[in-house]
Amino acid sequence: MDVPRERPDAPASAGPRALFDASTDAAAVVSGHGVVLGWTRAAEELLGLPASGIVGSSAARLLAMPGDPLRVAGVADRCRAGMGWSGHIPLRHSDGSRLDVDLRVSAAFRVGADECFLISAREQHQQWAVGDSVLDGFLTRAPVGMAVMDTQLRYIWLNDTLERFGGVPRAQRLGRRLSELLPGLQADTIEGLMRKVLETGVPVTDYEYVGWSWADPRRQHAYSTSFFPLTGPESAITGVCYMVSDVTERWNARQLLSLVNEAGTRIGTTLDVLWTAQELADFAVPRFADFVVVDLLEPVLSNEGHGAWLTDAGPAPVKPVMRRAGMSSVREGCPEAVARIGERVDFVPPPHGADLLIEGDPILIPVLDPADELWVTEQPARAASMREFGLHSLISVPMRARNTALGLATFIRSLNPISFQPDDVLVAQELVARAALCVDNARRYTREHTAAVTLQRSLLPQVLTGGTALEVASSYLPADPTGGVGGDWFDVIPLSGARVGLVVGDVVGHGITAAATMGRLRTAVQTLADMEMPPDELLAHLDDLVLRLSEERSEDGTGADHRDTAGFLGATCLYAVYDPVTRRCTMARAGHPPPVVVTPDGQVSFPEPPAGPPLGLGGMGFEAGEIELAEGSLFGLYTDGLVEAADDDVERGMARLGELLSRQGPDLATLCTSAVRELVPAPQPDDIALLLARTHTLGAEHVVSFDVPVDPAAVAEARARATRQVEAWGFGELAMTTELIVSELVTNAIRYAEPPIRLRLLRDSRLTCEVADGSSTAPRLRHARSMDEGGRGLFLVAQLAHRWGARYTADGKIIWAEQELPRTH
Repeated sequence: MDVPRERPDAPASAGPRALFDASTDAAAVVSGHGVVLGWTRAAEELLGLPASGIVGSSAARLLAMPGDPLRVAGVADRCRAGMGWSGHIPLRHSDGSRLDVDLRVSAAFRVGADECFLISAREQHQQWAVGDSVLDGFLTRAPVGMAVMDTQLRYIWLNDTLERFGGVPRAQRLGRRLSELLPGLQADTIEGLMRKVLETGVPVTDYEYVGWSWADPRRQHAYSTSFFPLTGPESAITGVCYMVSDVTERWNARQLLSLVNEAGTRIGTTLDVLWTAQELADFAVPRFADFVVVDLLEPVLSNEGHGAWLTDAGPAPVKPVMRRAGMSSVREGCPEAVARIGERVDFVPPPHGADLLIEGDPILIPVLDPADELWVTEQPARAASMREFGLHSLISVPMRARNTALGLATFIRSLNPISFQPDDVLVAQELVARAALCVDNARRYTREHTAAVTLQRSLLPQVLTGGTALEVASSYLPADPTGGVGGDWFDVIPLSGARVGLVVGDVVGHGITAAATMGRLRTAVQTLADMEMPPDELLAHLDDLVLRLSEERSEDGTGADHRDTAGFLGATCLYAVYDPVTRRCTMARAGHPPPVVVTPDGQVSFPEPPAGPPLGLGGMGFEAGEIELAEGSLFGLYTDGLVEAADDDVERGMARLGELLSRQGPDLATLCTSAVRELVPAPQPDDIALLLARTHTLGAEHVVSFDVPVDPAAVAEARARATRQVEAWGFGELAMTTELIVSELVTNAIRYAEPPIRLRLLRDSRLTCEVADGSSTAPRLRHARSMDEGGRGLFLVAQLAHRWGARYTADGKIIWAEQELPRTH
């Protein structure tokens, strides 16, 4: 290259700092006809021509070469197309000397009606005087590997960095192809990309790949490569240049992030401890390791206690007691394993102990030596497995979450020849940390769910009995564990006069709170039923209780009321009372589905008592309805989960329930269980309760009643008739107590109540004496003083009877007293 002499009038700013500075370029504006319209001071200094000497004249006089009209026209067309042009042009200085300049012509633009071009120029020696040294350092010592390939994809030049990346000397590369030198470095793919560049002339940028290098054969590297064509005269492609940089750290970080993100979607999909441990093992094989075992401390797998060691709970035992919770291998059946799932293990890499689980760091053993004395002495079975299956590298990571030690996860490589590196420990820690949090969540949930289920089952009736009035059976199906226990309950309550109360309810919500609320409501129903309240009044009192419970939940410690949906407590309930003497069933409901009735001949109906509001709303009353049941009828109460389970269509679910119950057989318990199983074949998010009762009737041989005149003399006759009836039933040993009870109850009715007065004796599971009158005044038990002449009647009745009480009717009240039958009966 000819380097022009340095001109004495060169501007002071010219020099290295101006190499890439276009502000010092000479510039002129030339019209489409080649006339100079504008001339800058830099142009004047470059060519020594003042503006007055060149503006308005032809620009062709500045060229130090013969004119080339075709070339000029081609440049003009290119610029008119908006692309611009650049090249080397010799210009004539005012002193007659020749200047070689880099000339740039802008895209065409208009000034008024004239088409114009902006032309700028700079001396070539200003660029190349500095450019040679910059280019030499850039190409030779740059941190980016670079190479030039000919059209046959053979090396013709490469820099020091690329030689260092590949580990193949420059002398061996020149004249040979990449696929001949590094066949394992995706050479075929890379050469395919270079051929595409040669064919199309379109560069390929940022192609990333992973491969091996002779410079570091034991570690995988990631590279980012760009390819662009090299052009010669006439724009012909003469080769391809590629630049490559090592992006292993960035690649590893991205792979780690991708692996951890994927682990977040694959591990912890259920609230099951064992399943979560297995998910960790399955995820890591073969992505990260060839064999993975997850061992959890025994308390973690237990539903009792806290279920784990707290890391601040003091010194740990010498050998932790763990069980194999999960494992996976690239070999079918995990033959490397010394212990199977569920078996007890005490594996901790020697020489570590239980302290590793509590406060130890992850263990990295890049090279396992089965001949090591510690392994042979402390873990002989595992040392034998190492030798047999070629286990050669290990990482063990303690599983801890929320200050709690949970177990140990161990990752081992065998078929993968690459040993674990320190970077791999970070991957293992991230995987185990996510799994540990999921295991702890599952452990906590399992413990709470078990407690809630235990509480719920303890609050439900353990034994149901309907006496001689009803044959009863029940079926309860807990909700799917993911939904938490619900608040469904049912009960059968013996009442006076051989009657039986049947109740079913459903508390809104899930969990321990719903179970505890269910227990409180069931207790309240039993208490209110013992007070002989009719169904509608019982629900009214139960509604008041639910309102009070809601207020307790919504008030804070300051007494301020914060009523909202979080504090609202609601429930549905249906309460029915069956009288086997009259075969009448009185019931009331609070937002609950109606009962199902199946007659002895298989007819199904859903009688609907007046629909009251759910409990907890307040301000609205409840009404009772009454139906008559034929002897042998099937009467069923259920919660909404039973009829909504299939497809959320309540009417269809009720129809299916009725169809199933119409196939009634002799075994009521079997019928109840099979109906639930067919209606709900899979776990459901809501718990389910079904209570079935088959009705019986107390016939005339079990019930005797007669009117009593309002005359004190009638007491003796009532005593006599009662005694004769009791003896006729074969309960002679109860004759005396029955005589005393009848005497006191009838006497009180004659003295203090209003007619009509009626005495009734019932022989059921107990012997019951009832005296009905037309008064609504309830008797009161009191303790008479030693000098009082009266006041001992009810006290005497209470002492003689098993229990006694009073209930109100539409016409007045009934005072009753029950006696236990002799054991022989």
